[in-house]
Amino acid sequence: MTNCQLACSLALHNPKSKSRPHTKAGDLPPSWGHGRHRGRRSNLCSFFMSTEATQTSGSSMEQRSELHMSSTSSSSFSSSSSISSTRLRKVSHTSRLLEEPSGVPRKISGVMESFSQVQKSFEIPAGECLPDFEDKPRPITAQEGNKAAFKVKVSGNPTPAVTWARESDKPLTEGAMSFYDDINKQYVLKIKNLTMEDADVYKCIASNNHGEAIYSVSLVVTENPALDFKKKLKKRSVEKRQRKPPTEEEMLKILSGADKKDYERICAEYGFTDFRGILRKLKEMKKKEEVDMVRVLKPLEDITAKADSNVIFDTILELKDPNMKMLWFQGDELLRIHYSLGKYEVKQLGTKHMLCITNVCLADSGTYTLKVGDKILSAMLTVIDEPLKFLTDLKPLRVTERQTAAFEVRLSKKAGIPLVWKFKGKQLKRDEKFDVHVSEDGLTYTLKIKDVRPGDTGDYTISIGDLTTTVPLLIERIPVKFMSHLKNVRVKEKGKARLEAEMSSKDVHIRWLKDGRDITNNSRYIFMREGKRAELILEDCELADSGEYSLICLQDDDSHEYVSSSYLTVEERFATVKSEMSDVQCPTGSATELCLVLNDEKVDGVWLKDGKEVMDLRGVQVMKQGAVHKLLFSSVGDEHEGKYTFRAKGVKNEAVLSIADPPVIDPTVLEMLSSQPVTLKAGETATIKIPFKGKPVPKVTWYRDGMELVEDSRTRVEQNGDSSTLVLHKCVREDSGTFMLKLKSDCESTSATVQLNVIDRPKPPQGKVEFLECNGKCITMKWKAPRDNGGQKVTSFVIERRMTGKKSWIKVGEVDGDTSTFCNDTVEEGKPYQYRIRAINSLGMSDPLETEQVYAGEPIEPPGLVPQPQISDVTKDSVTVMWAAPAQDGGASVLGYLVERRKKGSSMWVSVSKELIQDTKFAVDGLVEDMEYEFRVTAVNRAGEGTPSVASNSVLAKDPTRAPGLVRNLHVTDSHNTSISLAWCSPELGDNPTGYILEVRPDDGKEWTKCTKIPITGTSYNLGGLQERRKYFFRIRAVNEGGIGEPIELEQGVLAMPPPEAPKFDIQGKVKNQMMVRAGCTLSIPVSFTGSPSPVVTWLKDGVPTRGREVITKGKNDSQFLISSCQRFDSGVYRINLSNNSGGVYFDINVCVTDVPRPPKNLRLVEEVQGTVTLQWDHTPDLADDEHTHYIILKRDTSTPTWFTAAEHIFSSKYTVTGLFPGRKYYFRVIARNLIGDSDPLDSKEPFTIEKEHENFTLNLKKSPPKHHEVKPGFLLPLKDHAVHCGNDCTMSCAFLGSPKPQVSWFKEDVSISDSPRYWQSSTDGVCTLTIPTCTAKDSGEYTLLVENKLGKAECKCNLVVFDKDDNRLLERLTQDSQKEKLII
Repeated sequence: MTNCQLACSLALHNPKSKSRPHTKAGDLPPSWGHGRHRGRRSNLCSFFMSTEATQTSGSSMEQRSELHMSSTSSSSFSSSSSISSTRLRKVSHTSRLLEEPSGVPRKISGVMESFSQVQKSFEIPAGECLPDFEDKPRPITAQEGNKAAFKVKVSGNPTPAVTWARESDKPLTEGAMSFYDDINKQYVLKIKNLTMEDADVYKCIASNNHGEAIYSVSLVVTENPALDFKKKLKKRSVEKRQRKPPTEEEMLKILSGADKKDYERICAEYGFTDFRGILRKLKEMKKKEEVDMVRVLKPLEDITAKADSNVIFDTILELKDPNMKMLWFQGDELLRIHYSLGKYEVKQLGTKHMLCITNVCLADSGTYTLKVGDKILSAMLTVIDEPLKFLTDLKPLRVTERQTAAFEVRLSKKAGIPLVWKFKGKQLKRDEKFDVHVSEDGLTYTLKIKDVRPGDTGDYTISIGDLTTTVPLLIERIPVKFMSHLKNVRVKEKGKARLEAEMSSKDVHIRWLKDGRDITNNSRYIFMREGKRAELILEDCELADSGEYSLICLQDDDSHEYVSSSYLTVEERFATVKSEMSDVQCPTGSATELCLVLNDEKVDGVWLKDGKEVMDLRGVQVMKQGAVHKLLFSSVGDEHEGKYTFRAKGVKNEAVLSIADPPVIDPTVLEMLSSQPVTLKAGETATIKIPFKGKPVPKVTWYRDGMELVEDSRTRVEQNGDSSTLVLHKCVREDSGTFMLKLKSDCESTSATVQLNVIDRPKPPQGKVEFLECNGKCITMKWKAPRDNGGQKVTSFVIERRMTGKKSWIKVGEVDGDTSTFCNDTVEEGKPYQYRIRAINSLGMSDPLETEQVYAGEPIEPPGLVPQPQISDVTKDSVTVMWAAPAQDGGASVLGYLVERRKKGSSMWVSVSKELIQDTKFAVDGLVEDMEYEFRVTAVNRAGEGTPSVASNSVLAKDPTRAPGLVRNLHVTDSHNTSISLAWCSPELGDNPTGYILEVRPDDGKEWTKCTKIPITGTSYNLGGLQERRKYFFRIRAVNEGGIGEPIELEQGVLAMPPPEAPKFDIQGKVKNQMMVRAGCTLSIPVSFTGSPSPVVTWLKDGVPTRGREVITKGKNDSQFLISSCQRFDSGVYRINLSNNSGGVYFDINVCVTDVPRPPKNLRLVEEVQGTVTLQWDHTPDLADDEHTHYIILKRDTSTPTWFTAAEHIFSSKYTVTGLFPGRKYYFRVIARNLIGDSDPLDSKEPFTIEKEHENFTLNLKKSPPKHHEVKPGFLLPLKDHAVHCGNDCTMSCAFLGSPKPQVSWFKEDVSISDSPRYWQSSTDGVCTLTIPTCTAKDSGEYTLLVENKLGKAECKCNLVVFDKDDNRLLERLTQDSQKEKLII
């Protein structure tokens, strides 16, 4: 057995090293924030540790460091002896050391932490392992008299034994006690009543059969001033000298530094008797001090938050002692900030103190308390936890075969447990078939199933905690396609038929069908199958083989049948017809025959009649003469009519035998129709039926007066086998005439005629009525007889009359049918009349013939329209109405006038006089005062009243109105550049005005001009359209119905300009006080303002008028300052001054012109610490002028053109780059950056080489007997999982044994990479190393090492994850996994 010892140790404090400024977590270089430490990887072991020690009470020292340790070793398995050595190289180190107050000494001033592991067993059985620390102890800094406790949690198989020791080999003090905590599964070392002698480095040793692990941490003890006083008391002599008791002030000073429990003893030793009094004053003094020490400016506030969110409790405190101890509690439990793994974080920003809680849950709900001195601040945290649920409505997924199926589910919130995909009870993990992905926010989970096959069909289960759902996946098979279908085939009898088709896939099952019946196993057919082609062969075809043949293709997990069909036709060798039969028509009782000729005399046939064989048909004889076939009929009758068919082998011929008899009408019917016409009244229905005989049934046609009748709604022709009927509904007079029925067949035609007579009432008398005489005594008229008397004689005429304009008719006479004149002697002279005449026969009265209007003598009309009447002499109860005679008197003198009145707005007219008024003037009295009236006049003659005149203008019944007096108080209310506003008061004298006439005159004009076309109704007016700064004079007069008043003039002229106003800015957010402009861009400052008169604008820069590079535009109410291309020297304070006669005002704009920074200069490279490079350069000139300017450090391996960020937010001119690979060459670049952008890069001119370290590692091996020289391959230290940043190198190593020397092979995802130039690999003396330079995302995956010799083989696997710098969540997860699974980062 060979001992292989591996040790890694680390000291976190170096008194000689310079301290770096403290940096926030967000300002750390990328190599700190994302685990980008690169160092030499160990072939056996590598560890990643992060420690943080913070002293909060009695000390102000704070250290933070993040370290990456690796050890390299090379081993040789031989019979020679070897020595082992370990070496630790610090790759990166960041710390802050704050000097302590000089008055508080400590035993040691540094914090130390180290770890080592020793393997004793040469080979560790499967399932067992070395001891290791799951929870590591932390360095402690405490005061004398306090407690200290180290807690560890160990693992290992067999279970290791745990012991505690001191690095100085001193025994543990009496106050130290070690025990095992069953609840927390931890080993605890607790030290009570710390003394300065307890300060040391304490070791926790965990050991089992395979080795031991040692973790060392420091205990720093600081002196307690209160305990210092106790020591002095102890050193005092037991013999007390007689002394004078101290005064009350002296006693207060003595007790102020002691513990409360020692007050009584100290007072007794000093002989002070007023113990209660001194205690009361001591409490008052301390309370006053504590009140003054803490002042609360803002208390804590209650918070309500959702689960998984971050909350911050903040308070503002004014502390006299910045080092006052501050304690945070949740309920009654003290929050252990430094052991919360980032759950809690205490921050301070000036006087603002904050407690930050990340990812709150229901357990975080409760009261949080901050204790500072005697101040206790509390607040309540309420956490609302929403139930976990699926937000995605999963539906069955249907995917075509060979494609990728993707399920996606989204959760309502983050879950602390992973989501599991299952199929058929088996959990799915990421491999070549399945791709499981989680979104960046941790809410969306995606499962991709690649190259789906029918076996992937089924239900997929998604479960997380108690939440489970199932979604089915349905696979659609790729349809089978026929590259070539079956084709129709036609063959002769005894011929060979071949049917073939080609499918798109050969993995199908086929069946053959004939006419729907399966023939796959029928021996009559020959079936052939070759690849994608299928063939059916049929020898010696028979007529029964004709039919539809189908090829059916089936595939597994596909219920669909794919069919290709075709027809096979087997043809006989038939005879043909040389001469076919013809259709035959003949009269009843005549003889005839059907005959056809074939080309083959030996072919027999059969005769069919209407589909039935002709056998015992009377009077029919079948005859065959060689190739001539005949069917003879001796006397054709009705039973012989039909369709005859001759059938023979290959022959079918048809012909029709029909009887043709001419149409005949019975002569007695013809005689009766011609001798007896049909007579009926109008409105009745006429029905004419004529029987006939004929075969076939002849074509029937009806005619009226030689014109063919067409059926319509009144006319209908009905026909059966032996008769035809004509039906005329609702006959009218025009239907009278001669009707003829015509029968026509192929043989002959015949006809029958009948007379129809329809009688009705007569038509109106004809033509226009002629007036023979029209005078004041009678009117004589004449007319013509009706054109149609309705088939009956006219017996008389009736004459009716009505006056024009009337609706009712009056009968004035009747004359007999032979008279066509009439004289009406009962008329009034001058009246207009209208007449109508009707004819009468035995069936009724005709429609009337109306005449035009006719006058009895000369016509007389009512008078014309009287002109609009005029009103005068208006009083409160009377008016005088005057009018003129109408222009037309209607043919008779005017008898008088009718005068009417109505109230305005009313529709009812009332006559003002009972008698007609003979004059054209009339005085109307009896009016109501203050009532408005309208009047109209109508002329009257013998014909009656004429049309009323247009209503007069309305008139108010009141006494006459007086003209208004002078307008009062004419004055100016406002003025502008183009308008002036005036106002006035109504006059006191005269009646109230109805309006005002305002007139204007310019100062250089003499004529007054009215301001409006109509009087102004109000007492103010704004006159626009004036000329700016011109003087105008105004005068005004009141007006009403009584007339126009006297004018009053404004005493002085008025200038058209606004009133004086001090300047004022109109910013409204358009211009800000602060402006930032990039150099080379346009600087534009637009400003709007008001003021009267228009203010004078002046622009200043830093209190001095501008230099002329700018363009200044000025308007009446605005101004703009413009520099088309500004430079850095244009920065400054720009002021715009506004001034006029009424005052002045200014506005300042602070303009900052910035640009990308100028590059730094003079880059120098120095390797101060092995494995690191220190860069120094000269500052950019813009660093002092811009607080946002900082530096970016980049590095590049000579083997790649890609630059990688080494550090950001660097403000000094010096930086040490870590994480460099030994033996590699690097270029470095420094870039200055501000808010605008980056400067030109400053690059190193030559590559910088990182020297390799030369270390010796030997291994002592005991000589083994020769029989053990042959050993089956096995691994001493297996591969471990790695996680590296994109662009970094990765080295994975392991140790193995085997004899003879095993052959080594590397694989990535089961693909050999041993010969790939992409990877660097070595295998020396049982240590195998694989290096992947400049890792990319494609390098992620599973790596396998296979070692084999003739005795067997062994393999070892590990996973590599390559992540980007922005993938913080992945880094956190990997860091957590590294503590549990030894993941190498």
